[in-house]
Amino acid sequence: MELPAEAWRAHARGRWGSLAPALREALCEAAPLRDTFRLCAPLLRPADEAVLRSLAARVGVGKDPRAARFYKQEGTQRFQGRDYAAAAGLYSKDCLEDISRAQAQGYPDRLQPKILLRKTECLLHLGRLQEAAEAISELESKIAMDQSLTSTTHQTLLRKISQLKMKACEKESSPVSVPEALSKTLKDLELWEENGKISSASSSVGLNFDSCRGRHLVATKDILPGESLVKEEAFVSVLIPGKSLLLQDGAETTWDTSVTNEDLHCHHCLRQLLASMPCRGCSYAKYCSKECAQLAWEQYHSIECPLGALLLTLGVFSHVALRTVLVAGFAEVISSMKRFYECDKEHHNPEVRGKSVDETLNSQAGMEGVSEKAVPLIPGCEDDGQYRASYQAIFHLLTHAENHSPEHKFLCILSIVAICKKLQEAGVTILSQGSCESQSNVKAQGKMSAELSPELKILGEAMLRHMLQLQCNAQAVTVIRESASGDSAVANSEQVRLATALFPVTSLLNHSCDPNTSVTFSGTAATVRASHPITRGQEIFHCYGPHYCRMGAAERQRWLLCQYFFECQCQTCLDELGTDVTGIAAPRERFCCSSCHAPMQGEDVLRCSSGACMPLVGRDFLLRRLGDLQMQIRTALELLKDNQPNQAVELLLRCRVDAENFLSAEHLLVGEIEDRLAQGYAMLGKWQAAAGHLRRSIQIVEAHHGPSSVEMGHELFKLAQILFNGFAVSEALSTIQRAEEVLSVSGGPQSAQVQELREMRACLLELPRSLRHRVE
Repeated sequence: MELPAEAWRAHARGRWGSLAPALREALCEAAPLRDTFRLCAPLLRPADEAVLRSLAARVGVGKDPRAARFYKQEGTQRFQGRDYAAAAGLYSKDCLEDISRAQAQGYPDRLQPKILLRKTECLLHLGRLQEAAEAISELESKIAMDQSLTSTTHQTLLRKISQLKMKACEKESSPVSVPEALSKTLKDLELWEENGKISSASSSVGLNFDSCRGRHLVATKDILPGESLVKEEAFVSVLIPGKSLLLQDGAETTWDTSVTNEDLHCHHCLRQLLASMPCRGCSYAKYCSKECAQLAWEQYHSIECPLGALLLTLGVFSHVALRTVLVAGFAEVISSMKRFYECDKEHHNPEVRGKSVDETLNSQAGMEGVSEKAVPLIPGCEDDGQYRASYQAIFHLLTHAENHSPEHKFLCILSIVAICKKLQEAGVTILSQGSCESQSNVKAQGKMSAELSPELKILGEAMLRHMLQLQCNAQAVTVIRESASGDSAVANSEQVRLATALFPVTSLLNHSCDPNTSVTFSGTAATVRASHPITRGQEIFHCYGPHYCRMGAAERQRWLLCQYFFECQCQTCLDELGTDVTGIAAPRERFCCSSCHAPMQGEDVLRCSSGACMPLVGRDFLLRRLGDLQMQIRTALELLKDNQPNQAVELLLRCRVDAENFLSAEHLLVGEIEDRLAQGYAMLGKWQAAAGHLRRSIQIVEAHHGPSSVEMGHELFKLAQILFNGFAVSEALSTIQRAEEVLSVSGGPQSAQVQELREMRACLLELPRSLRHRVE
C-alpha cells in the first residue's frame, strides 16, 4: 500500500473538488514545490484530521493482552497442522510473543512453560538451533523458579525438555547444505574492486550525464555475466505491511491471523526472523535482535512509534518520506533545503517552467544558462566530485513535480501536513541548528498552535519532495519465499515484495525492456549483477517492470508513461514498434478459438484471427470464464496444502482441459496449472509425471521471462529437485548444470540454491557409474 488508504484518498478527492475554483487554479499554477506546499498546508482542517483519526483508530498497533491468548490458540492450531513457520509467526504476532516479556505484560505464569515448549519445537523444525537452545535455557530457568508446579507436572516438563535437547543434538549432527558462516565467508571472498568515484559501485562502472539520458551508469571495461556491479545498502527502507492488521469496528475486535511481512522479517534490517524482539512502545514493529531494536529506536522509531497507526493509514510512501528525513537528520535536511532555496534564487528561470534546478539539469533542455561553478557537473555529486550514497544523492533524485497531477500533489501535501502536525503535537521540536528534541514541556504549546513552526514547514517541504520522488525512484525490495506444501519434497517459491527502499546508486540505472543486469536483495542490501556481456562504453540498464518477454511494446509504453513519465526508446521497443503487429494480445493474456485454437482478436467482441471460424465471443464472457478457472486453481492449491494431492491432481486435470479450450498454449495460467500438477505428482512420489508437467511449465516461463531470468532459474531448480528425487541421474545432472548457470548469474555463485544444486550434483556423482543412467 504505497499510497494512503482508499478512504483517505476519497476524502482528499472530495476536498479537492470542493475548493474554490480560483484557489484550485492557483494551486495548479504554483510551480515551485515550496509555493505549492505553502498554499496547501493551511487547507488541512480539523474535520480532515478527525477523518484521519477515525481511520487510524481501526489500525491496531497498541498493546492488547487479549491478543496474546488469541494468537497462542491460533498458533497451536497451525502447529498441529505442521505449518511451523505460520505457527511461529502467530506466536510472534503480538508484542507479547516475546516470552521473556510476557510476565511484564500480565501473561499467566502457569501458561508460560507450554508456550515456550511449542515455540522451541517451532525453532527446531526451522533449524534455528541457537534460538531453540536459548528458549530451552529460559524454560529450564522458569521451571526451577516456579514453586507452584506439582511433581507430576514438573517431571513431565523435564521429560519434554530432554526430548527437545535430543532433537537439537540430532539436528546439530545432521549434514547441512551450507553453514551460514561459511556461506558468508565465501561471499566475502568474491572479487570486488571498489570504485574511486561512486560509492558502493565496482571499478567496472562509471557515471555519465547528458541532456537526454540524465545521469546514467556505463561500463568502463568489458563486463562478463554474473559480475557484481553495485553492492549497496539502502539509504532508507520501510517494510510493506500486510493487507489487514487489528481492525476494530464498533464493539467487535477482529485479529488478523495471516502471517505477513511484518511477522516474518525484521523491521530494521529486513532479515528473516522467528523469535522477534518487540518494540517497547507498540505491537507492530518487531526486530531480529536487541541491536536492531536499539538502532531503529535511535535513528527513527522513537519518533515514528506514537505515529504508527497514522503512518499505516497514510501508506508506505508517506512513511518512507518521514523516515528519510529522520535517518538523514533534521540538520542535514534543513541545510540541504536552504542551499536549494539559495540556488533557486540564483537560477529562477527553471522553476518558472515548473521544474526545480536539479530537474532542469537532467531534462532534455540541457545545461544552458547554468554555470559549472554554481552547481556540480553531475547533480548529486559532492564538492570533491564523488557520488556518495548520502542524503545529498537522495535529495537530487528527480521529483517530476511537473508531471504529477495537482490533485495528487494535494493528497500528498495533506498527508505530509498531517504527519507534521502530529510531530508538533508530540512536542518534537527542531532547534535552530536543525537538531531534534522531544520535550514534554512544549506539548501544550504545540497543541495550541494551529500553524506549523517554520522548521517543520521546511521539513514538510522536504518530505513532499521525497514522496514525489518515490514514484519514479522507489525500489521494491523482494525476496524469494519458499514453502513446501504438505509432505512435498519439492519446495515451491514465489517472489514477494518485502519493502520499499531508496538506493542512491542503484537509482542511477536507466530502464531498458531488455536489460543487461539483474538485482537481488539480502536484507537491506541490493546487489546489481550483469546478466549479459556488457562491452566497454555501453550503458548499464535495469528493467523497471515491463519486460519485453512479458508485455507487448504498446502496453509497455503506456505503463512506463503512466508510472515513470517517459516513452521508452530502448532498441527492443524501437525494433518492435517498427513492425506492424497489432490487434493480437500478448501470449500471457491471449484467448484462443475453441474450434481451431488460433488467437482471438478484437476489443469488446472477439473473433478468430484465422477468419475461418464464424462465432463471435464477448470479452466479458471469457474474462468470467478465466476468473472461474482461477478460483478452481486456488481450490486445488488449498488441497495441496492440506495434504490431499489426489483430489488436487484430479481437479487440476479438469482445469487443464478447460484451459485448452479457450486459452493460448503459452498463457501464464496454463503454466501455473502445469506447475501445480507437477507439485501434486511430486507429493504422490510420481516423479516422472511431475517432471513432464514441470517441463511444460518451464517452456511457458521461458517464453514469458527469458532463458536467463530469475524465474527460469527457480523453475529449473524445482525440476532438478524432482529429477534428483526420482533418481533420473543423467537428466538431473544436466538440469543442475543449467540451473546453476542461471542462478549463479542472478543470485551469485554462493547463493543458497546454487549451493544446494552443487550438493545434489556431488551426491549423484558419488553413485556407482552403473547407476548413473538409471531413469525412473
